[in-house]
Parts: sequence; structure tokens; C-alpha cells
Amino acid sequence: MIGVAVVGYGYWGPNLVRNFCETPGARLISVCDLRLDRLAAVQARYPSVEITDDFEQVLRDPRVDAIAIATPVFAHFRLAMSALMAGKHVFVEKPMAATADEARRMVDEAARRGLVLAVDHTFVHTGAVRKMRELVESGLGDIYYYDSVRVNLGLFQHDVSVIWDLAVHDLSIMDHVLRDKPVAVSATGMSHVAGEPENIAYLNLFFDNKMIAHIHVNWLAPVKVRRTLVGGSSKMIVYDDLEPSEKIKVYDKGITLNGNPQKNGEKVYQMLVGYRTGDMWAPQLDMTEALGRELRQFVDCIENSETPTADGHAGLRVVRILEAASQSLAQRGRVIELEQARRIA
Repeated sequence: MIGVAVVGYGYWGPNLVRNFCETPGARLISVCDLRLDRLAAVQARYPSVEITDDFEQVLRDPRVDAIAIATPVFAHFRLAMSALMAGKHVFVEKPMAATADEARRMVDEAARRGLVLAVDHTFVHTGAVRKMRELVESGLGDIYYYDSVRVNLGLFQHDVSVIWDLAVHDLSIMDHVLRDKPVAVSATGMSHVAGEPENIAYLNLFFDNKMIAHIHVNWLAPVKVRRTLVGGSSKMIVYDDLEPSEKIKVYDKGITLNGNPQKNGEKVYQMLVGYRTGDMWAPQLDMTEALGRELRQFVDCIENSETPTADGHAGLRVVRILEAASQSLAQRGRVIELEQARRIA
């Protein structure tokens, strides 16, 4: 049995506690939080689980093999590094750190000690996103674009912008689904509340090939939208996370280019664009709870010395984009090369 402690019992911590209690091979030893009222709620619901407001006590506990961190982003690095240096495996909320440098140091520390470092990119464990990756790899042809919208009314965050709160989901999905990785990013946005971070933003991501990605995130939308389009040369995908059943729809639609090159002084290609309209189908999806699947994989990786799907490197790639997007946002959309952002970090 892998002994686990959960640090942070605010918004996401209760979900971690519930799932760890139900995860085969895991034993929830303790929950740590600075607020006594939260600890009282843990004790009332899980009387066999120990509670503490002392993180050092968790680090010293020999029964604890792994620590799951569900605290505000600014505390991730300090807590995760302390856990890794104490020889504990780490499962950390997204984004994994506040800067790419912190994320890189966490990755290096875990590798040096041979410990599992997993980042809670929950969506990559959903049946919908796993199916989307399968389709991208086998049935869409050349990928033209990735377009995502994630908007709603609230909840405003006071410590991070809408990019770090909402776009992190889409970036983690994109990182998992697409084989190619972006090389540059441009971001624009605005804050409509004085003294608060940006509440609306648009990200454009550029690749070495002709693919392009666009992400729109917004805390000021009158409706809730969670929709992603992936366009390929053969087929196209619409992923709507708010659909109760048919979250993935595959469209046999696209364009065909017909015509022959003609020489008239210079090479001129006159191409006739044709449109192909075929069937739409909705594949059957695995409806297993993503967080439960993710935590089972985390425990299995500890037991078998394997690498989780969303490991520290995946978390680092996402944080690097978030950091570069923030730089671009501050410069009104200037394109930031990710390698340049990496050197600056």
C-alpha cells in the first residue's frame, strides 16, 4: 500500500481525498491544511484519516510515501521541493509552478532522486481527450488548426490571470493531443476590474509547420462554453465538454485542391478549391471519472517505477507557454519565441 498525504483541503483537495480513499493500492494517511475548520470537515467525514496543520510533520512521517499538493500556485514549488527532498513522490495541482524555472528545478530534483512527479492535468485522462488523441494520431491526416474556447461568468481569481486559471486546461489538452509542440506564442488580453489580473485573453500559438492554435479564455461571458475544434486534411473533430454524452463528434468534411500548375512567365498555380461533405459520427467514450483514473495511474507508477501520462516534463511545457504568454500579454501581443522565453527564465 502506498501511503498518501493530501496538502490543501480547499476547492480541489476534497476531490483528491475522496478519490485516494477509493484508489486500490493507496492508503490515505493524513490531510494537512492551515485552516482548522477545513480539518474539522475532514475529521467529520473521514474519522480514520489523521489531520494536521504542520507540513513538517507530514514530511517526517515514515508512513507517507507520496504527497498530493492542492494549494494556491505560489506555494507549489516550496511544498513540492520540500516533499521531493524528503524522498516523497509528488502529485501537484496545475499549473505545477509559478515560473518555468521553478518547474524545471522540480523536474530535475525528481529525476535526481528517482521519484515520480505527476501534474494534475485531469483532462488528459478523460475518455473524450484520450479518444481525440487517438483520432489525431490515426484518422485526421495533416493537422491544420487547433481552436479552443473556454469561457464563463466568473470565478475571478485574485492571484493569477485568466490565462493561468483557464488556458492551462486547454494547453494541457493540446500538449497531450498534438504530436507537434508550439515554438512561439502571442497573447492579448485585458482586465476590466481595477487592480486585478486580466479577465479575458486570446492566445495564438505557432508551430514549425503550417499548423496554428488559438485559445480564447474569458471570465466575463454570459454563457459557459467548453468547445474545441481540431481541423485536419482528412477529418475534423468537435469536442464539446458540456455535452452529456456525445462529447466528441467526428466530421468527414474538408477541402480538396484540384488543378495543374501552369507556366506563364513565372510559375503560377491556379488551384480550384472543392468542398467534401461526408458523414458525422460520435464515437463511444470511456466515462470513467478522470481523476480516479489519474490517481490510480499515479499509484501504479510509484509501484512499478513508471512515468505518468502528465509527468513533470508535460507540466513544464505548459508552464513555459503560460510564462511566455504572460510576457506577450504585457507587451500587447508581441510574439515570444519559446526557446527565447526558456533562456530568459
